[in-house]
Amino acid sequence: MTHQVRGVIARGKGAPVEIATVLVPDPGPGEALVAIQACGVCHTDLHYREGGIGDDFPYLLGHEAAGVVEAVGDGVTAVAPGDFVILNWRAVCGQCRACKRGRPWYCFDTRNAVQQMTLGDGTELSAALGIGAFADKTLVAAGQCTRVDPAVPPEVASLLGCGVMAGLGAAVNTAPVTRGDSVAVIGCGGVGDAAILGAQLAGAGTIIGVDIDPRKLEWARQFGASHVINSRETDPVDAIRELTGGHGADVVIEAIGRPETYKHAFYARDLAGVVVLVGVPTPDMRLDLKLQHIFGRGGALKSSWYGDCLPERDFPQLTNLFLAGRLPLDKFVSETIGLDDVEAAFAKMERGEVLRSVVKL
Repeated sequence: MTHQVRGVIARGKGAPVEIATVLVPDPGPGEALVAIQACGVCHTDLHYREGGIGDDFPYLLGHEAAGVVEAVGDGVTAVAPGDFVILNWRAVCGQCRACKRGRPWYCFDTRNAVQQMTLGDGTELSAALGIGAFADKTLVAAGQCTRVDPAVPPEVASLLGCGVMAGLGAAVNTAPVTRGDSVAVIGCGGVGDAAILGAQLAGAGTIIGVDIDPRKLEWARQFGASHVINSRETDPVDAIRELTGGHGADVVIEAIGRPETYKHAFYARDLAGVVVLVGVPTPDMRLDLKLQHIFGRGGALKSSWYGDCLPERDFPQLTNLFLAGRLPLDKFVSETIGLDDVEAAFAKMERGEVLRSVVKL
């Protein structure tokens, strides 16, 4: 059986997205059909639309999602119809060299659905991050479904599918921030504010938010920043050093993905401090640092992939913290919208007007 659903399609580089009829097959072995309830509008989807990730157009956009399992294929035992799940784009294989070394959050052979979703004329769609959740239903590998408590509102749960998990995990998993650390976060949008929240959760002492937008700096304070720096008005490296006894921060998280802000992060850390890159650069970007400075400053330069999360471990834990009133994930939801509003949501995101627009279905 094939399911006809509405989906948000990017047909070509830079072209406005459109609503199209998408054909979704029943799940085969190891697959799951999920009825989407909410999907966040993430900057990665805009990267897809702009051709910044690949050119396998047309794309079925959307990946930061939560919904209910409608059907599963042969051999699926971890989830069942009726389960409320968060979708993830790192379904660990259990067999690659990373998994076998006990580091499944680095899995090098993550799973996606084998069958393709298509347009009505048979054109195969490339699902964003193997998910394609700006649609009424989507087909994924069953391992991309993580069961969580259905008491969590879908618009809140969905955000752990990408942006919030990426930022929070960069602080808690990748750095990792420890009690009493000084932490600076450069870029205070959704991912950066999640990193600030993660630093607070981990027990950081001084937490510094850096941005050029006063509105974003106010958001940073709401998520736990003890200090904020407007880098349009002052040198962020000098300001971070001044706030950390002249030494620099123990951990600096770069949540923008640009060479100039990465350099700020590099020079704003203490000796033997840690820099974490969680902002996503474009393929053309290059970085010029003196090798002597890399050697002489010691410490660690890390990249954070999806917050180095393990969905089956982290999603239930974080949603339980939300339900206990200890993790205000709902503050990231700026607005809820319909599928027809995705293009407008991209524009709001680029203007910095929202932390997250979330499509509700």
